[in-house]
Amino acid sequence: MQQTTRLREAPAYSRCATVAAAPSTQYELRYRPLAEIGCGCAFPCDACGQVVMDELSERSLANYLYARAAVGRELECPQVRHVA
Repeated sequence: MQQTTRLREAPAYSRCATVAAAPSTQYELRYRPLAEIGCGCAFPCDACGQVVMDELSERSLANYLYARAAVGRELECPQVRHVA
């Protein structure tokens, strides 16, 4: 008999909707390499990790889409970091 795992449903509210950040506060979504010899990458985002793809250059957009697809193979799950 095969056992299945049931995923919890996401809450109806967004945790980030309650975050009030100063307009000058900046964040980046950072993808770190899984291996020590690999390269990571970072992209500007909001406090919730949402990247506005329309504001990225063509090259940055291609890198961002690649980074999203490479999670678990070449890159770690992204982390939101505060940029001073």
